[in-house]
Amino acid sequence: MNKDKLVDVVSAKLGSTKSEAERAINAILDEITSALQKGDEVSLTGFGTFSVSSRKARAGVNPRTGEKIQIAAVKVPKFRAGKNLKEAVR
Repeated sequence: MNKDKLVDVVSAKLGSTKSEAERAINAILDEITSALQKGDEVSLTGFGTFSVSSRKARAGVNPRTGEKIQIAAVKVPKFRAGKNLKEAVR
């Protein structure tokens, strides 16, 4: 499912227009993104938790040339599924 289909489904479930559903989805995604940028964790009970994880700098190899390179440390978003979501997928 892509964002357009999600907007259609949310719009139908809420009985609202597609533009209202899209604004709601965008607002949720923007707030999750904003919280993660601040280093906060976003927990949606039963669904899951969004957080930021740090990866240390490490040595790597360029697969094309075989040259050794240094890969910089980076922060990456992480999602941990909640109990209800895990059970729903089984």
